[in-house]
Amino acid sequence: MILDTQIRASLMLRENINDLIALAAVAEERSFTRAAARLNVSQSALSHTIKGLEKRLGLRLLTRTTRSVAPTIEGEDLLATLNPCFETIEARLQALNDSRDEPSGTVRIVAVEYAIESLLWPKLSPVLKEHPAVKVEFVMDYGYTDLADAQCDAGVRYGDQVSDGMIAMRIGPEERMICVGAPAYFDAAGVPQTPQDLSDHSCVNLRLSTHGALYAWEFEDADGHEIRVKVQGQTCFNTINPVLRAAVDGHGLALVPERLAAEELAAGRLRTCLEEYCPYFPGFHLYYPSRQRPSSAFSVVLDALRDRG
Repeated sequence: MILDTQIRASLMLRENINDLIALAAVAEERSFTRAAARLNVSQSALSHTIKGLEKRLGLRLLTRTTRSVAPTIEGEDLLATLNPCFETIEARLQALNDSRDEPSGTVRIVAVEYAIESLLWPKLSPVLKEHPAVKVEFVMDYGYTDLADAQCDAGVRYGDQVSDGMIAMRIGPEERMICVGAPAYFDAAGVPQTPQDLSDHSCVNLRLSTHGALYAWEFEDADGHEIRVKVQGQTCFNTINPVLRAAVDGHGLALVPERLAAEELAAGRLRTCLEEYCPYFPGFHLYYPSRQRPSSAFSVVLDALRDRG
């Protein structure tokens, strides 16, 4: 009899824990669809689970609309108790995982294409060969990505663009954007002497994914005053590598990272202009939440990316 009671209590506890995990996932994702994908269950099964939990508690825990899902006051109160418990359990499990000899796990990093190709991959490629149990997923995005929304562990931005509340670690040297063009283009159209002269030139545009606007070219005069110029041209891209390619092919001037253009400049396929208006600024930084406890895999990535210059 006592054994039967213990078994029933164990089954009830397991059912409640699974249902509470489901509730936390829906509340965090603000969507049954995304939460179901995260938990690897069907949306209907997840909805049934939440309804069953609400029925047992006699409380409505989630407010559902056609566009979103949000916790009720009772749901928020329950989650405020649950989330610290889940975080403690997760931290303990991670600690046990970290105690193993071989680092393991997956690290998701969001960055622009240029950062991935010029810094992240060259630094991480040899390290990944040394640690086969460490996995890295690169998410390419030119927007100011929210790490929680993107379910990423870290992101890469220029140092002056890192949000407050984040730990930032420099992973590359200072950068600057330079104005370049093919020799044939300069021979035909002339060389601009000031940023304002760009209005008379064909330029290769970059469209920002954050709000869909064209990138306004940024310069600085001798007194440190910012100069922003909106340029015009035949071509427009939403990643930087094709912008460089179009400039090499003679389709106009382009504003690109100096390191990205270094090989083309050295080979004489591109020339610079307006260099006195192109200041240096803080280079790429890896950023991640200050509350995050680095996993063994994340620690390997941090050590590999750290700028030692």
